[in-house]
Formats: sequence, C-alpha cells, structure tokens
Amino acid sequence: MNYTLATCSFALFLIFSCSPDKKEFGLDISTDASQILKGKTLFEQQCSTCHNFNEDAIGPNLSGLTRQIETQWIREFIKNPAAAIENKDSRAVDLLAKYKTQMPGFPALTDQDIEALLSYMHTFETVPIPISGDTTSNLIPEKIKDSGIRLELELYAQLPASDTVPPLAKMTKMEPIPGTQRLFINDQRIGLYEIENQKPVLYLNVLEKRPAMVSKPGWATGVGNFAFHPDFETNGLFYTSHTEPGGTAPSDFGYTDSLGVFMQWVLTEWKAENPSAAVFQGTDREVLRIDNASQAHGMQELTFNPFSQKGDPDYGLLYIGYGDGGTAEKRFAAISNHQGAGIYSSILRIDPAGKDGVNGQYGIPKINPFAGIPGKAGEIMAYGFRNPNRIFWDEKGQLHATDIGQHSIEEINRIEPGKFYGWPIREGTFSINPFGSFRTLYPLPVDDSKYGASYPLIQLEHDETVAIIGGYIMPEGPLKGKFIFGDIPSGRLFFADLNESSSPVAKTWGVTFEGQEVSLQTLVNHDRVDLKFGIDAEKNVYMMSKTEGKIYRIED
Repeated sequence: MNYTLATCSFALFLIFSCSPDKKEFGLDISTDASQILKGKTLFEQQCSTCHNFNEDAIGPNLSGLTRQIETQWIREFIKNPAAAIENKDSRAVDLLAKYKTQMPGFPALTDQDIEALLSYMHTFETVPIPISGDTTSNLIPEKIKDSGIRLELELYAQLPASDTVPPLAKMTKMEPIPGTQRLFINDQRIGLYEIENQKPVLYLNVLEKRPAMVSKPGWATGVGNFAFHPDFETNGLFYTSHTEPGGTAPSDFGYTDSLGVFMQWVLTEWKAENPSAAVFQGTDREVLRIDNASQAHGMQELTFNPFSQKGDPDYGLLYIGYGDGGTAEKRFAAISNHQGAGIYSSILRIDPAGKDGVNGQYGIPKINPFAGIPGKAGEIMAYGFRNPNRIFWDEKGQLHATDIGQHSIEEINRIEPGKFYGWPIREGTFSINPFGSFRTLYPLPVDDSKYGASYPLIQLEHDETVAIIGGYIMPEGPLKGKFIFGDIPSGRLFFADLNESSSPVAKTWGVTFEGQEVSLQTLVNHDRVDLKFGIDAEKNVYMMSKTEGKIYRIED
C-alpha cells in the first residue's frame, strides 16, 4: 500500500475504553508457536506498513487488542470492514471517523491465516493508553471553501475487471503517446491498454513478460506507472515500473541489512519493433532495481518534461518519483533523511541512453544538481519527500510534485533542483520527530533555517484530504488554467491557481452526472473511490476510479 491507508485496520480507537464488564477476551486464540510465527510473517507482509504495537501509526496501535475485543468481531472485521460500516457498527464507524478513510477487506485471507494473525497479535499484552483527542487537529484553522463550480461527467470507458472484488481495475495513469492521438492506461495487475474508440485493447501484458511481478498486497504494487519517450514514434522506447518480491534479483540500490527487503521496484525499458503496431512486439531491458522495505512509497511516477524540445538540456531525460519505501514508519529515518547521499524520498532524473549510472544501464545527467559531487547521489533532482506520487509541470514550465503525508499534512511542492523538502523531519510547515509519535507535530524551531528545508506551495490538513493525488491543468471552462487535484480515498475534488501568488488558495469543486449533482462515492457505489486523473492529446481531462475500473471524461 501507499499513501495513508490502513491495509489491516482491524482495531478501533474506542475499543480500549473502560467497561464495568471484566470479561476476559482471547481465550479461544491459539498460542501454538508455529502458528504465531506464521502470523508474524503475515502481519509483516499485510499490516506492518500501517500498524505496530507501540503507538498509533497510519492505523491504530494493536497492542492488547485481542484482550479487549470479542475475537469473532475482529475476525469478521478483517474479512469485510465495509459490511461493518454499512451495518452502522459503532466501532467501525468510530474508526472511519478518526482515520478519515475506509480500509479494504481481506477476503483472500483464509480462516487459518486470520487465526495465525490473531495468535501473533495475542502475544502483545499491553493495553495502550488512549490519547485524548487528535494531537494533530486544527493545525490549519482556515477551512477550504467551496467554489460552487460543478462540471458534468460523461462515462467514457471501462477497463476489464482484473479481480472479482474492488478495486476491479487498478489504473494509476492515462496519457497519450507524445505527438499522437494514441491514448494509454495501465492496470497494475496486468500491464498497458490502449483506448481505441473508447474500448481498452491490451497493448503490453507486463505480467506475462515479467512473471515474478506481484500486485499484492496494497494499492501501490504491480505496474505502478509508465512513460513513453518523446521520440517514441521513431525510436519505439517506453518505460514501466513494477514490483517484484524482495530478493528476486540483486538490487542496484538498497540499505542496511537490519531492515528487511519486502519488495523490489524495477524500471524497464521496452523497445517496440514497430511503434505503430497495435500490440507490443520487441525487446526489453532492465534499467534499475531498487529494494523497498514495504509495499508502500516506491516508484510511483515516471514522466518526461512535456515542455522540453530537442536540443534542450533535459530532453529525453526520465523523471522518477521515489518515496521513502515505508522506512520512516519502520524507524529507519536515516534512509530517507540522507541529505542527498541516497536515492530514497527523492525525485530522480536519469538519462536512459547513458551508461555512467551505478549499473551501467543508465546515465547521470550532468545538469543534475549533485552530478559528480562525492558523497551525493547524482541521480537526484530534489529530495525530502514521503511519497511524491505525481510529478507535473504548470503552463509556465515550472516543475511541481504532490506528496502524500503521514498523519496530518498533504503537500503540493514547487520543485527547484537540489532542494530539500523536509521529510522525515518536516510535514508541511511543521516539525515531526521521526523517532517519536508520528501523530504529534510541532512548530518550526527558531533555528529552522539551518536545516535548509523548502516548504509546500499548498498544504492541506487531513480533515480536508488524507491522500492527495495530482491531476492536470484544465484547458477550458470555469476552471481554465487551474490545477485540479483530489483525495484518493474519498474522491473529494480541489483546484488551485498555481501562479496566483506565493501562497495559492485551494478551493473545492464538484461534479454532476446525467444532470444530477453527485459525490464520487455515490457515483462509484463505494466509500472508497480510489481516484486518479488522466488526459488525452486534446488536453481533455478524465477522472478514473479503481473501484469499478471506470473512466469519466470531464465536460467543460
């Protein structure tokens, strides 16, 4: 998983409240050593990105849970939390209210798997002391205002279901081949589709070409992103990122042996024999392989500068958004707090045609801020991001990135080469202790300037949005020239004029469908929208929902 979502949130913050009934829970949970070991492995794979047994993380602290709540309730909630919310279960509703997003169910876990998880959880006896209130609320007192703007949506296309339960299709990006009308979209479980006459046609089956690829657990795994070279029509080159299990092959970038490798992110270059062909045929090569400590915050973005022309210094250079890999949550903050010495938590820029990278499969552009500097990673364009899931340029050609925060702040940053954007010692314009509670933020210190942090162009608190996703600059209509973005889980929609001032103001907008105003949650018939944005060659902007695999065109 990426981005502030509890992949195993089967605990609730009110469950630890005192009760006059001293009933002892968990007596039916097995203490068999082999089952506990199996549960530990499952927990580390499925839950550890969002939960631990020391404090609230992305999801609640689970220590002592099995001794405070009916075991059957926990079993059922792991399987299908949506049903509990739909049935107005008070614990489930309270969890949703506190953590601002609905967790997914785990129908793939067998009964034996759940029993093993319970056995492992039951080894933690300490009941945490509940925190009174939310320690990070109302950091930004000004609330986002509604613009009153409503735009009509039209159902444009439907991806084939790649699973039987939501999300039915895991798209993250839809963009055209540069200079053409050809429109492509990914499904993280499968590969790349071309949209022809509003119908998806499978262009590249990455899973077939890379059988080691995995797209579970979490939303962030699988074919994370893709980018076509600006000269694709002549050279046939394009790039994908995907995940494989840790240890599948030797990595080019890793970290201390004290932290396990859960996933590896792989960057692949594909060369089409015939760039005009409807189905890919050609060759491929691995460009880069990076170890990741969890399923979260990996290689979420690939893109080329659309404003760059032949002869420009960065023409044909590939930008890569790479997060902290979940290392901060695992208390290895130094991996992302590297001051330019490592590649994690960074926006990278590489030359796919070069050979002077660490493995000889790519080059380090001389225009990069740290190129050739001893002790620095020459691949870095900028660093200090938790999860830079979207990299984009505004109409003036200025580089920006959206960055998903931890517990409190979502960011849109204007990127300048070589700058440090704060993570993991800053979240928005606040201090955070990466070795303390992630739910506690502090004012900036009086000597803040010595840390050299650059701060967001726009920051939003988690009472407004919990996982930001960037969109595009709208070409026409009432939002012409405005950058639209949204909240991944809820589908709440925002816009801002990035060139308005040094501190652009975000506002909300909404949609109508078939003439009726509707929330995206209602539109996709699910509390979790899994919002993404796309664009075509005519600059029409689209919204996509993984929940049903549907694509909607915004009618200006």
